[in-house]
Amino acid sequence: METEMVAQHPYEALTPDTVIDAVESLGYLSDARILALNSYENRVYQVGIEDEQPIIAKFYRPERWSDEQIKEEHTFSQELADLEISVIPPLADSHGKTLHEFGGFRFSVFTRKGGHAPELDNLDHLFSLGQLMGRIHKVGSARTFSFRNEMSLQHFGTDNVTWLLDNDMIPMSLRTAYETLAKDILDKLEAVGSQVKDVETIRLHGDCHPGNILVRDDVFHFVDFDDCINGPAIQDLWMFLNGDRQNKMAQLSELIDGYNEFHEFNPAELRLVEYLRTLRLINYSAWLARRWDDPAFPIAFPWFNSERYWADHILELREQMAILDEEPLTLF
Repeated sequence: METEMVAQHPYEALTPDTVIDAVESLGYLSDARILALNSYENRVYQVGIEDEQPIIAKFYRPERWSDEQIKEEHTFSQELADLEISVIPPLADSHGKTLHEFGGFRFSVFTRKGGHAPELDNLDHLFSLGQLMGRIHKVGSARTFSFRNEMSLQHFGTDNVTWLLDNDMIPMSLRTAYETLAKDILDKLEAVGSQVKDVETIRLHGDCHPGNILVRDDVFHFVDFDDCINGPAIQDLWMFLNGDRQNKMAQLSELIDGYNEFHEFNPAELRLVEYLRTLRLINYSAWLARRWDDPAFPIAFPWFNSERYWADHILELREQMAILDEEPLTLF
């Protein structure tokens, strides 16, 4: 009897030796110290370099982005860095290349920056973050990406719901509840989106949660432009808000005060805060489901893919459905 072959996930071939060999292929001499960092979509490592500071090596998930999409990410971050905006662009080799290939993996290397996450309850931090986002969006508004995705209901909402249902990711006991609710919430999102007129589409960081920002000596560094995207400015601002409505409005006002020093914010976009939060909730569940064949995911997210998870997710979407009917946040 022939032994059934189990398909190997591509990242299983990314061994420590492969990581070190890839970095050394660029002319670095590794001291063989390697530390895996907290990243699941891609694989990211701190690699020690002989007699120098360690560098960060990022190995892109196979088949996720095209070369053109990755190069747009690199160009955008370098464009910002050239204007002395605090971002961490990829390092170029002697030929000016920032995207490399080794052992079947595409990768880039970055300067290591230390720091901690910003304090989102600190209004001074929020004002500074607003200033930095305003500078980034001033550059981002000069043109749009040609190859990157668009922040759209179709891509982050409808396509994800369809994929989850087509691939039977929802437990049968909850499928009807999810399918019915998803249809209603997608219709609601379409209605909300149609109410917001004349919103400018610009180049964005796309994933501005505190884990993608480092603070050191009161300087904020934006890292990981992997999810950069075309969309409305508010996408890069709403994830800084937390707490009750009053707290969110106070936080928002600090952000926008700083932001407006460099780029004018359109208050009409505030209607999109809960719209975008809802899309993120849908996309997050679909992201976990699409990545479940990656061995790292069941280990990191053991609570996913259970009946309890999907019941809680349906409840969360029902609550979000009600929030979409509330008045949008306003500026002080």
